[in-house]
Amino acid sequence: MHTFFIAPTGFGVGLTSISLGLIRALERTGLKVHFLKPIAQPHPGDAGPERSSELISRTLGLQPPTPLPLPEVEHRLANGELDEVLEDIVSRYRQAAEGADVVVIEGMVPTRQASYAARINVHLARSLDAEIILVSAPDGDDMASLADRIEIHAQTFGGPRNPKVLGVIVNKVRDLAPGDTEPADRGELKRTLKEFALALKQESKVLDTDDFRLIGCIPWQDELNAPRTSDIAELLGARVLHEGDIDSRRVMEIALCARTVPNILNRLKPGTLIVTPGDRDDIIIASGLASLAGTPLAGLLLTGGIIPDQGVIEFCRPALGSGLPVLSVASNSFDTATQLDRMNREIPIDDQERAGKVTDYVASHIDQAWLQRRCGSPRELRLSPPAFRYELVRRAQQAAKRIVLPEGDEPRTVQAAAICQRRGIAQCILLAKPESVEAVAKAQHITLPEGLQIIDPDSVRERYVEPMVELRKGRGLNAPMALQQLEDNVVLGTMMLALDEVDGLVSGAIHTTANTIRPAFQLIKTAPGYNLVSSIFFMLLPEQVLVYGDCAVNPDPNAEELAEIAIQSARSAESFGIPARVAMISYSTGSSGTGVDVEKVREATRLAREREPGLLIDGPLQYDAAAIASVGRQKAPDSPVAGQATVFVFPDLNTGNTTYKAVQRSANVVSVGPMLQGLRKPVNDLSRGALVDDIVYTIALTAIQADKNN
Repeated sequence: MHTFFIAPTGFGVGLTSISLGLIRALERTGLKVHFLKPIAQPHPGDAGPERSSELISRTLGLQPPTPLPLPEVEHRLANGELDEVLEDIVSRYRQAAEGADVVVIEGMVPTRQASYAARINVHLARSLDAEIILVSAPDGDDMASLADRIEIHAQTFGGPRNPKVLGVIVNKVRDLAPGDTEPADRGELKRTLKEFALALKQESKVLDTDDFRLIGCIPWQDELNAPRTSDIAELLGARVLHEGDIDSRRVMEIALCARTVPNILNRLKPGTLIVTPGDRDDIIIASGLASLAGTPLAGLLLTGGIIPDQGVIEFCRPALGSGLPVLSVASNSFDTATQLDRMNREIPIDDQERAGKVTDYVASHIDQAWLQRRCGSPRELRLSPPAFRYELVRRAQQAAKRIVLPEGDEPRTVQAAAICQRRGIAQCILLAKPESVEAVAKAQHITLPEGLQIIDPDSVRERYVEPMVELRKGRGLNAPMALQQLEDNVVLGTMMLALDEVDGLVSGAIHTTANTIRPAFQLIKTAPGYNLVSSIFFMLLPEQVLVYGDCAVNPDPNAEELAEIAIQSARSAESFGIPARVAMISYSTGSSGTGVDVEKVREATRLAREREPGLLIDGPLQYDAAAIASVGRQKAPDSPVAGQATVFVFPDLNTGNTTYKAVQRSANVVSVGPMLQGLRKPVNDLSRGALVDDIVYTIALTAIQADKNN
């Protein structure tokens, strides 16, 4: 499936018109197209449904999800909740994408009130793994300025060489080429458009290359931008003195008439709205005579709140019978003209005639053949961080698992448990004294939701003594020793997991990794087919999620253990929607280096291929050769992994832990984990510096692991 994100290069480029035309052009290629406007941007005076979504619905018969209201989004952004907003938008995107071949996403338009729109559009495009199509308009600029503006906005999304930045649609092209007059026929128009496109390409170093192209060029057409006279009446709050054909006549031109009749005769043309003071009987009569003579004026707009003399009205009665609309406003002519100049010229949601014409017209000037080729090319979807977080929550909610939290009165853990309970991510069980949890909740202003379970360890500890002795009978454990070990809530929680009373365990906010993992080694044991337990981190880079392993458990794995870590990490990645291309990291790429450490990685790669012949794995690879396409092509041109790795397996704990922390802190990347893999049942460790959100997502991970194990 393809996702096209259309992003404006400025205000007034006709973004919704391009949405309509792009969808129609894609439909003409036989594709099933859906639409999403993530964030509503109402115009002043809009009181009904969001304009873009409603126009798409009425004109093209689609049912887009409801956009997020702009005031709500702004409030949440001001509170630093960008990630949560993006997750909500991913949820709406998934609704829109259901059953679609292509989804068209309409970005935010920069305005005086929403100067942050361009930044939000970058986040939206990344979060939805979308390909970007810019929309621009000349707006009186020369070709060089237009080309510069297009390239500047392309840079916002990573530059025109970014494979996801596809190109630009130029809308509202009034001057088709310098010095041109209006073309006489369709053939002339086509030739002139080609001249415009050529002139634009000559000013741009990137347009119409393999990386970035001119996707469409839409000529200005007055008729398609002409509001109905009824729209003018509504926008001005005008009093309708005579309706006439107010719903069908369109305003092609506005004439402010203050001169004598002989000097305005040339303005009395079809589609003209005559604006004049209400006491200019001469202009009113002249307009009536023009209407009687068969000139379909758009209407007569009388200013100053002055109603014409009754005799004048009676004289013009035959003209009124020909359909001439007559309106009256209280403002003077100058103020009225100013209001008309500033009025919103977007397509009203009930103007189906205009919307239909705009849709077909724009579609006919978009390169449909290129769109068809583009959508016919296979494309691997990348799981963006917001999409990853959304999927974590959604799958955890579906799993409905019970997760025990041994650090039950630790403040971050209490808050995370409350969030998980409230959102249905998991049924959390806090191991702590109830009064201690309640004191923490009160101090932290946390509302404990209904159903959140708190178990006093002292009330249940003894009933786990006998089962624990049985589990460790080969290790010489007796009852007093077991009772002593069960004083540790992590051991107690692990026993609950071993006896299937809970589905998973999360700890580590105040315990070391060893404290969390050791009981799991002793009581849970490894899963069938595995000989060791390892860990991975999900690294939430700006545009995709990568997997790093092992960064928390095994200090210096040998080749056999490293191969098992690679296989475990690949399976974990795939279970969370990340296609596994495994890079075995070393300080050397291919056969360029030698030494014990390199040979260990080379042997581990061979063993992993032997155990899993279908696994995409390669090594040894240096990090840059694994991660960067251009470096990968240079250093390992025949590798199926180089330059596009999604799973990075490090040769030892020193390398892995250092790398993950360096990336996390230096690049300000969120990391989720460590997630333990290889155990029969899920136990996961937290960093002692974990934030509340980190704990929430680790609980979600654990719930999904438990569901996968069943």
